[in-house]
Amino acid sequence: MEEIETLWKEVRELSLGDSDRVDHLECPPTPLQFLRDFVCQNKPCIISNATLHWPALSSWTHDSYLTGALSSADVSLHLTPHGQADALVPLDGSLCFSSAHVQRMPFPEALNLITNNESPSKLVAYAQQQNNCFLSEYSALAADCDPHIPWASEALGCLPDAVNMWIGNHLSTTSFHKDHYENLYAVVTGQKHFLLLPPTDVHRMYIRMYPAAQYSYSHDTGEFKLELEKPDRYVPWCSVDPYPSPEDRDKQLSNFPLYFDGPKPFRCTLNPGDILYL
Repeated sequence: MEEIETLWKEVRELSLGDSDRVDHLECPPTPLQFLRDFVCQNKPCIISNATLHWPALSSWTHDSYLTGALSSADVSLHLTPHGQADALVPLDGSLCFSSAHVQRMPFPEALNLITNNESPSKLVAYAQQQNNCFLSEYSALAADCDPHIPWASEALGCLPDAVNMWIGNHLSTTSFHKDHYENLYAVVTGQKHFLLLPPTDVHRMYIRMYPAAQYSYSHDTGEFKLELEKPDRYVPWCSVDPYPSPEDRDKQLSNFPLYFDGPKPFRCTLNPGDILYL
């Protein structure tokens, strides 16, 4: 174990430095700087003051603006009882990979469900459709943002394959996962907290195969039902919960020592105007 810990430390210091913080730039880099210092090194960074010129940073803080612009738009809303979509949850005594109940509805109704997070109905709504949804479901807002990030597009040599939009509240969480793309994540309102691990730490995530399950939600009863998919389907997913509940903490620490006893993940928080490259 000591040899493995030494290797982790050396790999991190070589590729990411000896800090547990993500590099932070106070203004957008040149394409050359971005390519040389971050893309080629597969190194995340936060760029502040990157989108302050977007009209979205002022107009999207008002629900009335959003509901007016999207008054006739139907969007895909993801519903779960706890805010954890695409995550491991217990079912019949074991864990399964759960997907949210997805429902199309008018945007004003969807936004009301997202922001009404004090309801006792045990329903957490999250707009997280992906699949280039910003340019399809939310196209009425497209003029409020740049169509791409020029310095990043020049460095990467291409325009974005997809532009997505997420709208959630403090109950919306995303479990550990990996993306197969270069990502630029921009926060317009609120905050977004990230835990990051380098690819060399993949063994610490205890990726295992879990049966896929799907939530269904009844608006009549206000209840969720979770059922395994038919035919059976299995999904490789991270077994670690980085924020275990008090009653589950000892079990998590015992079952996944490589994560909890190893180097700490990189933590960062994005504010309006910030972009995270990863």
